[in-house]
Amino acid sequence: MICAISGEVPDEPVVSKRSGLLFERRLIERYIEDHGKCPVTKEELSMDDIVLVKTNKVVRPRPLQAASIPGLLGIFQNEWDALMLSNFALEQQLHTARQELSHALYQHDAACRVIARLKKERDESRALLALAERQIPASMAGVAPAAVVSNGKRALLDTAMEDEIGPDGKKIRPGINPVMIDELTECNTMLSAQRKKRQVPPSLASIDELERYTQISSHPLHKTNKPGILSMDIHPSKDIVATGGIDTNAVLFDRTSGQILCTLAGHSKKITTLKFVPRDELVVTGSADKTVRIWQGGEEGNYSCIHTLKDHTAEVEAVTVHATQKYFVTAAKDNTWCFYDISTGSCLSQVGEASGQEGYTSASFHPDGLILGTGTTEAVVKIWDVKTQSNVAKFEGHAGPVTAMSFSENGYFLATAALDGVKLWDLRKLRNFRTFSPYDSDTPTNSVEFDFSGTYLAVAGSDIRVYQVANVKTEWNLIKTLPDLSGTGKVTSAKFGTDAKYIAVGSMDRNLRIFGLPGDDQMDDDAKPSAE
Repeated sequence: MICAISGEVPDEPVVSKRSGLLFERRLIERYIEDHGKCPVTKEELSMDDIVLVKTNKVVRPRPLQAASIPGLLGIFQNEWDALMLSNFALEQQLHTARQELSHALYQHDAACRVIARLKKERDESRALLALAERQIPASMAGVAPAAVVSNGKRALLDTAMEDEIGPDGKKIRPGINPVMIDELTECNTMLSAQRKKRQVPPSLASIDELERYTQISSHPLHKTNKPGILSMDIHPSKDIVATGGIDTNAVLFDRTSGQILCTLAGHSKKITTLKFVPRDELVVTGSADKTVRIWQGGEEGNYSCIHTLKDHTAEVEAVTVHATQKYFVTAAKDNTWCFYDISTGSCLSQVGEASGQEGYTSASFHPDGLILGTGTTEAVVKIWDVKTQSNVAKFEGHAGPVTAMSFSENGYFLATAALDGVKLWDLRKLRNFRTFSPYDSDTPTNSVEFDFSGTYLAVAGSDIRVYQVANVKTEWNLIKTLPDLSGTGKVTSAKFGTDAKYIAVGSMDRNLRIFGLPGDDQMDDDAKPSAE
């Protein structure tokens, strides 16, 4: 007697009255409960049609293999093999499930980011539209605001007010509104409070280490036919150096891997200034072609131009980013500086009068963000109140254009560079308290830079000199002089890396040079031969 479902001898045989077929009781009961039919004939079938067959209990003999120890071992081995195969299959299924879950989570995160960005752009567009509706004169109410296309890729909503020309022939700017002023003031209060508690990090490079700095790598980043690095910036959280060159390109270089991440091409003349905006992975570049470009980083490390700003009428000489990373200022040789909203690329305020004689050559925000410093071609340093865009102080005494400036993170010191060297200013008393004249009268100082801790000051001209920062009354000691290895005799920029662990140097050749402790740079052997 064989069960019609399992094909085995049943333990509890039952017979169908309708078909006469034999089944295992538990199997046919479950099948009838699920389907209500005979599994073989497909006729209607119920438990009333099932008759139990009474049989004697038969004791099944043990398998032949179980009668000996080798047989038992074989049974155990087969069971073990089956268990291992089953376990392997389960692990494969688990791995596949994990991959699918990871991919789904990544897609969800990417979708959330896209939605957040679109919402932000929508809100900004609405705010701009509301601002335009409030400020456009009634006579222009029927004129639709123009859509400005930036770099052929992205249409941006611009206020019709920016196209409005005032009685004096200038474009009317929306200005810095009270909400923005409150934001700048709040940022200033927070940073000022943090500064009082801040201490020099223990990981900062010591004076002994700086004294042993030497060139550890050199990297040819720009074109051979148009050599010269004019500007430089270092990402505050990543080991990435950005350089702007005479060849009209900006290059993003990963110092750790020794590889060029991206080349930003689009300007038609030399790039005079550039800055990172880490919050949104942006880079802002200024050029002698009178334009400023904002570049957006992508997931694969590529950067695309999202805004091209054409508010200046002369070479753009300086870009400085506010501490909120929502605004930035550009200064140009047309004797004006512009205050921009980074997210929209709109010029909120343009300060100054166009002049054929005087112009701006440098600019920098105070670390707290409410003060802006600018240097002019007429050797004057001007201090501005950002909230009112008014000139609150002037520092005179330099000879030649003010080529660079840097505020110390302590909030009290300002260093400015010009043809006659470097001057240090005390912002509390608005006076010059120290002057460095490291070079002869024909050699300008091109760069001056405090490190982030405010402990060291780097000065660059025909070489690079590192000073220890002291106070107003104490002498500032020269720690190290690094030679200009480019052979051009003109170092254009010098920047401290994180914790002053290295110094990045740009000169009038095409190479970026890294100075640090010998053995710190893994690319030393690979990069040096190809650089010269």
